[in-house]
Amino acid sequence: MSFPFFLRLAYVGTSFYGWQIQTTLRSVQGELWKALRALDPDAAMPQGTGRTDAGVHARAQGVLVATARDWDPYRLMAALNAHLPGDVRVMTAEAAPVGFFPRHHAVAKRYIYKLQEGPAADPFLFDRAWHQYGKEPLDRKAMAQAAAHLVGEHDFSSFRAAECSAKTALRIIFKVELVEHRAALDLVFEGNRFLMHQVRIMSGTLVDVGRGRKSPDSIAAILAARDRGRSGISAPAKGLYMDQVWYQRRWGIGEVSPWPELLEPPVQGTL
Repeated sequence: MSFPFFLRLAYVGTSFYGWQIQTTLRSVQGELWKALRALDPDAAMPQGTGRTDAGVHARAQGVLVATARDWDPYRLMAALNAHLPGDVRVMTAEAAPVGFFPRHHAVAKRYIYKLQEGPAADPFLFDRAWHQYGKEPLDRKAMAQAAAHLVGEHDFSSFRAAECSAKTALRIIFKVELVEHRAALDLVFEGNRFLMHQVRIMSGTLVDVGRGRKSPDSIAAILAARDRGRSGISAPAKGLYMDQVWYQRRWGIGEVSPWPELLEPPVQGTL
């Protein structure tokens, strides 16, 4: 008999080669599995909500683990954190209902891409934000106008990596928001699912608009072209954060999604 638990993980992705376990390279899944096996040598591999690329950070990676004995959730969290390195932590733990699987039952996600601006990069954000050099800030108004074209259901072929294996590029973006923090700017994306590198490519394209390299109205034509060569560069991984994941409300896991539950099969991919 095994006991399922749902964990919410936070990690700084700088020193990891992504979420997914690697043969020789350091991964978040690998570190968590190592910690879990210190408590339960026969524990199965932890299963995450989504794969994050090398260098990508997370505040809300949802993970399902199974243990050989029943734990008090707080004690399980504390025990795992005692065996985990400092750049990854279990932030919450709770008993999971039988049949719940985080990747299959996620209905919406929020990713944040962090930018900083100004003539000098903040050294404290060296590996956690993409610095935009320059005396003048990015054109927020133009970026907001461009972002509006991304909202809704679209074929995002122009905004996915060439190696993306998803069967369809149709995705729904519920919201894109620009949030200022002094000399920093967060690009907030909420959607039902995301393609490989989609958020990073959308971020790179919005930066092009903010710098005047692309017009806000060009986004509609870029979407219609379904051509990766028409969009901007893929923004560096270091600025991307998995910030929130919402699950089907019937499982009682986490906050209730503010967006419709569009039940679709999970899609493999990394961001």
